[in-house]
Amino acid sequence: MVYVDEHMLVVSKPSGLLSVPGRFVKDCVFNRLVFDYADARIVHRLDLDTSGLLVLARSQLATSDLNRQFRERTIEKAYEAIVAGIVEQNEGEVDLPIAPDPHNRPRQMIDDAGKPALTRYRVIARDHEDSRIGLYPVTGRSHQLRIHMATLGHPILGCDLYADPAALAASPRLLLHATRLTLAHPVTRESLTFESPVPF
Repeated sequence: MVYVDEHMLVVSKPSGLLSVPGRFVKDCVFNRLVFDYADARIVHRLDLDTSGLLVLARSQLATSDLNRQFRERTIEKAYEAIVAGIVEQNEGEVDLPIAPDPHNRPRQMIDDAGKPALTRYRVIARDHEDSRIGLYPVTGRSHQLRIHMATLGHPILGCDLYADPAALAASPRLLLHATRLTLAHPVTRESLTFESPVPF
């Protein structure tokens, strides 16, 4: 638990735990929280393999307002990742539309007919083989950060969907963490920033 009040919850999710129940696997953030917070409602998801900050609503008013903030893209999200190779530009953006891959679900693909997707990035550190980067998605498409970085030629280490075999083998988990979230409180309108330390 990172934050709790009568209107919302913020938690830090471990890698390998679903946000909501899957078809076969029922263990997830929602089912773990609902025992103590029966009014919890999902307004935000992270991929199974991504760790970090996740917000849930606790009332109809909060659900409606937080959904609006996500829809209008006023919530600021920051992630940290380690990617294969040396990212030469200190900062930049990837503006490539994304659509589901009809032949290889759950993969997504870059497709001109897909939905607009924009990711901004900034290099935090470089070593001899990899780069640690901050990722700032403007949109929130499924697998957006993973596919955008792979398209740049710098897949996220440990990514089982878009990384080459060497980048996949470089880490036992996906090295992607939702480290910061800034939003307006759904009732008081106060600007709140939550942070979760990067575990890798």
